[in-house]
Amino acid sequence: MKDHDMITKLMKQYGTSILHLVYTFVRNRQTAEDLTQEIFIKCCKHLHTFEEKASIKTWLYRIAVNHCKDYLKSWHYRKVHVSEYISSLVGGSKSGPEMDYQVKEGKNQLLEDIFKLPLIYKEIILLYYFHDLTLKEISEIQNMKLSTAKARIQRAKEMLKHSILERAEQDGESVEKRKRRTP
Repeated sequence: MKDHDMITKLMKQYGTSILHLVYTFVRNRQTAEDLTQEIFIKCCKHLHTFEEKASIKTWLYRIAVNHCKDYLKSWHYRKVHVSEYISSLVGGSKSGPEMDYQVKEGKNQLLEDIFKLPLIYKEIILLYYFHDLTLKEISEIQNMKLSTAKARIQRAKEMLKHSILERAEQDGESVEKRKRRTP
């Protein structure tokens, strides 16, 4: 199979999954689409390096995760993206499908708690629960021992549990305060 045919097959089979994975990192539809395209271009250029030690899915996800990490560390993301985000909070409002999608996502408090996690814990939760990867696959993608993956997912769950309990406690206090103010 030619490289071009292989990349076309990979894009059809994993394109949507990779796009969703990238979106979980950057939380911007347009940026996610751009990065996904860059990831498949990178795969096309480096397809000859695939050694079949792992599955093609694992190889592709590793490239995607590493590309997202590089983007999040980049000057562009740290300077331009943050400035755009602040501008959107202060002024302009978005509309259309992107806003609908963001509103839908924003309603899920658990997802918000996940995004507040440190990157190493956020990654493992997203890969395990949202992309249905096994801990073995995640350990291969992240280039870590299986025991490390198990420890990280356990720690991530503990952090989420703490966050949920803390919010519930705060919500409970808010309800009590409102009840006391009501005559």
